[in-house]
Amino acid sequence: MTKKLTRTGNSLALILDRQLLAATGIDASTPLEVSTDGDVIVVSPVRSAKRSDRVRKVMQRAHERYAGTFKRLAE
Repeated sequence: MTKKLTRTGNSLALILDRQLLAATGIDASTPLEVSTDGDVIVVSPVRSAKRSDRVRKVMQRAHERYAGTFKRLAE
């Protein structure tokens, strides 16, 4: 999907389509985090610390359980 920025006062805005917002669970009240690596701009919804901690724990358990498998797949 190619988009152009829209001038809004002294700033520029990116208009996101309803389908894209629905697919990501973002609405007008969703707090967003915007970051960059100097080349790419990343916009993502701010997730609760509780959710992030739960995901981190699941990833850790998967790593502990399947570390050998992951290593073999990487080779």
